[in-house]
Amino acid sequence: MDVLDNYFGVHAQALELRSKRLELLASNIANAATPGYKARDIDFAAQLKSAESGGGALTVTAGNHIGMGGPGATGNALYRIPNQASLDGNTVELSTEQTRFGENAVQYQTTLAFLNGRINTLSRALKGE
Repeated sequence: MDVLDNYFGVHAQALELRSKRLELLASNIANAATPGYKARDIDFAAQLKSAESGGGALTVTAGNHIGMGGPGATGNALYRIPNQASLDGNTVELSTEQTRFGENAVQYQTTLAFLNGRINTLSRALKGE
């Protein structure tokens, strides 16, 4: 597996982080009208750096151990401080969340396209094309 990890680089971890971030941002958007809801997000750069250095997940040392999630697990989510807080305590700013969701979705698609290209190259190499 180390060969594949080296071949794909950090992009597999980035894809997982982007997916987790999309989930959090979608949750924020879905709860835009929920009183008291606190908007959450992850610090993508910090989480990716942590994942690169091996600090993203706990090590499972025996078959009967339960893994604690990979990079960007919801325990790493941070609460966002709003530019203008609402009276009901909700910190979701819908336009901000939608913008961040759109940006992250584009970055997710870009990372996915890169990985698909690497997989296609590897597949052609295995077929001898």
